Amino acid sequence: MGRQQLEVLNALDVAKTQVYHFTAIVVAGMGFFTDAYDLFSISLISKLLGRIYYTNPNSLKPGTLPPSVSTSVTGVALVGTLAGQLFFGWLGDKMGRKKVYGITLLIMIICSIASALSFGHSPKGVMTTLCFFRFWLGFGIGGDYPLSATIMAEYANKKTRGAFVAAVFAMQGFGILFGGIISLIVSAAFDHAYHSPSYEQNALASTPPQADYVWRIILMFGAIPAALTFYWRMKMPETARYTALVAKNAARAAQDMGRVLNVEIEAEEEKIEKISQGNNFGLLSKEFLIRHGLHLFGTTSTWFLLDIAFYSQNLFQKDVFSAIGWIPPAKTMNAIGEVYKIAKAQTLIALCSTVPGYWFTVAFIDIIGRFAIQMLGFFFMTVFMFAIAIPYDHWTERDNRIGFVIMYALTFFFANFGPNATTFVVPAEIFPARLRSTCHGISAAAGKAGAIVGAYGFLYAAQNKDKTKTDAGFPPGIGVKNALIVLGVINLLGMICTLAVPEAKGKSLEEASQENMEES
Repeated sequence: MGRQQLEVLNALDVAKTQVYHFTAIVVAGMGFFTDAYDLFSISLISKLLGRIYYTNPNSLKPGTLPPSVSTSVTGVALVGTLAGQLFFGWLGDKMGRKKVYGITLLIMIICSIASALSFGHSPKGVMTTLCFFRFWLGFGIGGDYPLSATIMAEYANKKTRGAFVAAVFAMQGFGILFGGIISLIVSAAFDHAYHSPSYEQNALASTPPQADYVWRIILMFGAIPAALTFYWRMKMPETARYTALVAKNAARAAQDMGRVLNVEIEAEEEKIEKISQGNNFGLLSKEFLIRHGLHLFGTTSTWFLLDIAFYSQNLFQKDVFSAIGWIPPAKTMNAIGEVYKIAKAQTLIALCSTVPGYWFTVAFIDIIGRFAIQMLGFFFMTVFMFAIAIPYDHWTERDNRIGFVIMYALTFFFANFGPNATTFVVPAEIFPARLRSTCHGISAAAGKAGAIVGAYGFLYAAQNKDKTKTDAGFPPGIGVKNALIVLGVINLLGMICTLAVPEAKGKSLEEASQENMEES
């Protein structure tokens, strides 16, 4: 039989959608906006970094980042994110969501600015300091995942909880879009101010000294949205579920939520004692394994598989665009013009498929449920990935490029109207309050492990089989076509692992996690 729900939690579950819900979405969402901006802006400027620091004027082609540097600059923030997700996820259950939430934002603000100020006289010096600060930037970003999801899930009512948590995550789409727009504005302004010839016209003059400011300004912009929401993040009260179920302070939870909801709520001290009995099992206990072991496998495996595919696609958009001729050969452009072209292509994809995909999830997640959206998303990602990969040579022909871009955009759309959003929402709903942030952190870290596999693995795998046609410094790979087939198979595995993920639509958090239920 079920146990009674605490009045303060019931009040949250049945609350009408109010201003504080939207405030929470914006405050938590701006963290995600910043996360996406910081993580994905590096792919807009990596070609520029190669030109500034690694160009040999006697070479026929502009400089590119050596493989070890390229993978470090791209991947080090992901490694930091993984560490941050595990550490801050655990800390959020120990110290409370709110306290830890401020720390993560401060780290993000400081490291965004610091990575733009990366100093050193040699290329090695600049890249080393850039990687150092991007690791710690990632560490702060990592904390934002479990905390944003947990706070929003614990604040929301049960009817629209999925949409609210998905809306926080959807701010990622705007972050990617904003990154593209800022890069377009900065590169256009500098290109206009310092007319430079293309690389093949004049190798030395094609990268003006002022190009060094371009990437620094683009990176530094990441600090602005985070700084703007710091004050509001500090004013949010601790979530009632943490205060009542973890800190066991019923009076404080009733007082905080009474103020937020503008209602009188009774503090039920005795009931808290009852609820917490028999509910003290730890993460590594047999009881947790029996109740939630399969769920944790479902949330970690699906997020891991999704991120291999998602990050491979996102970080290497520019390479795909070059292959189909959306971005002209590097030697026909100057350094700043190349940033503009890459940003333009990425902004178009974000505008047409990434952003709409996220908001489709927000609109439908509480109607058709998490499970259906995740299954559908993985299914269509598999279909479109194979549709791109198998006739890959057909798509690279000039006349078929538009078709290719549409297919590519559709895989992005269904990643976002699909597992990219649901893998974030579900772990915040199906685990008990005192382990919620930790389990979300573990699931998210599995995702980042997938992102690292995708980022590093795809970079090498997608290289041409012919040694003479690989990027400088890379060994031959299996080629873009075969790499895309592998990603299609990974999406198919994602569908299978989704079977281990339970549905939480329309349930209170306590029902979804079976937290206040006695054995029948």
